[in-house]
Amino acid sequence: MSVFDILVLVFAGFAAGGMNALAGGGTFFSFPALLAVGLPPITANATNAVALWPASLAAAWAGRASLRPLGPYLLPLLVVGLLGGLLGGLLLLAGGDAVFRGLIPWLLLAATALFAASPWLSRALAARRAHSEQPPHSKVSLAAHVGVSIYGGYFGAGMGILQLAAFSIEGHSLARANALKNLISAVIYSVATATFVIAGRVSWYELAIVLIGATLGGYAGGMLGQHLAPKLLRALVIGVGSSMTGYYFWATYFAS
Repeated sequence: MSVFDILVLVFAGFAAGGMNALAGGGTFFSFPALLAVGLPPITANATNAVALWPASLAAAWAGRASLRPLGPYLLPLLVVGLLGGLLGGLLLLAGGDAVFRGLIPWLLLAATALFAASPWLSRALAARRAHSEQPPHSKVSLAAHVGVSIYGGYFGAGMGILQLAAFSIEGHSLARANALKNLISAVIYSVATATFVIAGRVSWYELAIVLIGATLGGYAGGMLGQHLAPKLLRALVIGVGSSMTGYYFWATYFAS
């Protein structure tokens, strides 16, 4: 790996860690960078998922107090996250690099659209909340969580927005929906990480470089969070996501 490639990964990790700390959307920086330095698509996605795993565990632990009163309500969600994340990871591995390469622009498009629409989704969902302390599970809601979990195990970008939507529709407050989102994301990333590691699809050298940058970026993002305009940060993520989506559509369907 050249010095330039190392710098690209450090910068991408720094940007991903910083943006996740500030506004989300870090995958738009780290995943394309791993592709750019020559990793096969599945290896790049697997390595990116493992890079996000520690942060998901930390976020879940931070919100544990909000989840303690839910008790048995959590069990079906944990099972769904475990099985869905496993299935998504296995589908990624079974499909192969060629299939995943063809899906990359569409996945990036969906994730960018979700991120761009998230403020309006949040307001609409807030207006529909039933304010129930512990809304019951339904077949429809569990099916939605299965779909989100499979998507998260397969790719993951935009997964948090889908989870917030599902939990908010069920009637949870935004704070509890966010805590539930972090918990189930941690489960999905954990099982997907284990699947990718066992399958040997994680590139540890690139992972270490991205993690160094992401750790520094997360710290910097936390420090800058009080001083930067959220709208500016969101615009940056949407701009990067749109640029990456456009590039991969061109590279997949028009480049010779």
